[in-house]
Amino acid sequence: MKLWGGRFTKEENQLVHNFNESLSFDQRFYRQDIKGSMAHVTMLAKQGIVTEEDKEAILEGLEGILKDLDEGTLVFTREHEDIHSFVEAVLTQRIGEAGKRLHTGRSRNDQVALDMKLYCRDEIDQIQGLVKGLLEEILKIMEENLDTYMPGFTHLQKAQPVTLAHHMGAYFEMFWRDYQRLGDTRKRLNYCPLGSGALAGTTYPLDREYTADLLGFSGPTLNSMDSVSDRDYVIELLGALSTIAMHLSRFAEEVIIWNSNEYRFVELDDAYSTGSSIMPQKKNPDIAELVRAKTGRVYGALVSILTVMKGIPLAYDKDIQEDKELTFDAIDTVKGSLSLFTGMISTMTFNKQVMEESAKKGFTNATDAADYLVNHGVPFRDAHGIVGQLVLYCIERSMALDDLSLEEFQAVSPVFDNDIYEAISMKTCVERRTTVGAPGQEAMRKVILACRERIKEM
Repeated sequence: MKLWGGRFTKEENQLVHNFNESLSFDQRFYRQDIKGSMAHVTMLAKQGIVTEEDKEAILEGLEGILKDLDEGTLVFTREHEDIHSFVEAVLTQRIGEAGKRLHTGRSRNDQVALDMKLYCRDEIDQIQGLVKGLLEEILKIMEENLDTYMPGFTHLQKAQPVTLAHHMGAYFEMFWRDYQRLGDTRKRLNYCPLGSGALAGTTYPLDREYTADLLGFSGPTLNSMDSVSDRDYVIELLGALSTIAMHLSRFAEEVIIWNSNEYRFVELDDAYSTGSSIMPQKKNPDIAELVRAKTGRVYGALVSILTVMKGIPLAYDKDIQEDKELTFDAIDTVKGSLSLFTGMISTMTFNKQVMEESAKKGFTNATDAADYLVNHGVPFRDAHGIVGQLVLYCIERSMALDDLSLEEFQAVSPVFDNDIYEAISMKTCVERRTTVGAPGQEAMRKVILACRERIKEM
């Protein structure tokens, strides 16, 4: 029987039931639903709204349902509309009349708002753990590659030399912000909507502060209409997940490029690669490609919920039911992507010599050659032109600046001397950059120490 069936004289059309029901997906948060019901009945008994005897019967019944669902001995059945009606029906079947008293002082509107908040809160904790794991792997790569020289890029063109530690440090900062963003979302959502009723509270003397405390919330929500219709926290969470997915996609794009035959910066572990059914030489970066592609699914969830919420009048409307499948899919996608991506980067190897040679042949030390001239009294604009001539000369002969003889340097500018080779070595180009945030070892060691401290505080 429907929880709302008393006012109706006809059975619900089966197609309407199928279109309207949510048990097929909201069964996912049965633990949160039962946890919320336990807190609610505990509060009801404290307030004298239900008897201690009924409370104990309800709690025992709910614990049994939770155990049976966890163990798979109780299965969800199609006749129930949602997780709330399923739990209440099974509870009443098992303990009798006392089960019907559980819903006193609440509505499915505040109940589902509670379940969704509890679910999102639990998932945020798990996702933060996955982000932390990724940060630890990135930091490990940073610590091991302080002197692994490689080209830094702008416009996907080789620009200036950096280290792999420095390059990876950029991703550490991105995912560190993601971790904080998730925490900010959790903090804002952590107010309990239970007790708001359908939209206007209730005449029962509920202790909403007590319920909030039992469930680990910072306190109760302060407007019952907003409590049942608010999904800002879902939008914020999907925004945070979209940003994580975007960062993973950027990282994946670089891994894909670095794995190509033209770059050969990395070698992916066989466990995170696939082959071709027709071309035996292929080793494809499929995991990185799928991570890159799945970003679109997460974006889609964010845009969808924004579209759902944009025209909804106060208070609750059935439209809001659309929040669940979108959020569940985005959470699953990001969790899967984080896990696989962390495994992939933890097992891939870096071709350090290839990376350094790429930096040299990409003329990433050209700026330092110009700085050399400036330090010897040549105006920067003239120095820029001189080094540009040298680069053109090298391109025509498939050489690097480091390969030029002193005579070839001096043919363009007599200011060059033997110390030019030391000035434009990859090591010098990097190590002279010691300001905060730069790739030099002195600066990077301080950053790595700070990163390690951040992880300890998580």
